[in-house]
Amino acid sequence: MDSPVIAEAVRSGFVESRHRGAFVVLDTDGSPTLRAGDVQRPVFPRSSAKPLQAVALVHPVVALAGQTLAITAGSHEGQPYHVAAVREILRAAGLDETCLGTPAALPWPPEPYLRQGGRARSILMNCSGQHAAMLAVCVAEGWTTEGYLRPGHPVQLRVRAALEELTGERTAHLGVDGCGVPVPAFSLLGLARAFQRLATAPAGTPAAEVAAAMIAHPRFVAGTEGFDTRLMQTVPGLLAKSGAEGMQCVALPDGRALALSVEDGARRAVGPVVAAVLRRLGIAGPEVEAVCRSRLPGAKTDADEVRATVALS
Repeated sequence: MDSPVIAEAVRSGFVESRHRGAFVVLDTDGSPTLRAGDVQRPVFPRSSAKPLQAVALVHPVVALAGQTLAITAGSHEGQPYHVAAVREILRAAGLDETCLGTPAALPWPPEPYLRQGGRARSILMNCSGQHAAMLAVCVAEGWTTEGYLRPGHPVQLRVRAALEELTGERTAHLGVDGCGVPVPAFSLLGLARAFQRLATAPAGTPAAEVAAAMIAHPRFVAGTEGFDTRLMQTVPGLLAKSGAEGMQCVALPDGRALALSVEDGARRAVGPVVAAVLRRLGIAGPEVEAVCRSRLPGAKTDADEVRATVALS
């Protein structure tokens, strides 16, 4: 099945380029109410899966709560307050940043840090919160921290089991994410179902704890100016988690949920499609539009932007 065009870039009144993709929106009863493209084709959720992976890392011995749980579910910017939260997770487990398997990275934005003589470090990588929590669970369970990124390691088996339970699907394919964590492929339908379950989880469950932490501490999910942060700050109770290659998952407090994949991986197409879906669901207003707007480089007017093209009726 060819993916439909879901967004197009318009410059000076001329359609300059187009983005194909697929998405599905679930109603409160779990039935698909809006869809475009093949929503049953497996995709790598990339970092959109982090909140679901975090559910498996809520542990009675590991003190993940509030900011530290939010950063476990997030993709941070390596800012000092993010680094402090990651260090808190590691310190409580008797570990330090040398245990992290994340690639060395710079914070965002990198320029101020580099001007101060900073260098790339593993703890600055946007996935270090998730990795720290995985290591802490290893310590709590008495599992070796060596090789914790191997697909067969107990912590990765626990994470994958949680993903399969939340999506209601078996792993279609297993790959390796950019940070080294195993990344299983699921359908957009399964991912929307998982975010619905996250948003509507009964109080006191690990899923409910993850959702509450993300909502209460959005800056630990996506930094100060990240799309997920701004969207969660704008729409009360909304959950949002982006991923590489044009992935995005969103859930509303009532359980309506969206899973979106842009076929060419272009991040700029995500916001306009999310805005179009939210408008269709009755979540609209200038603040939401501002968060989701995707202006073109060198834009001279408000019309020079990426806009959604899929009819949502």
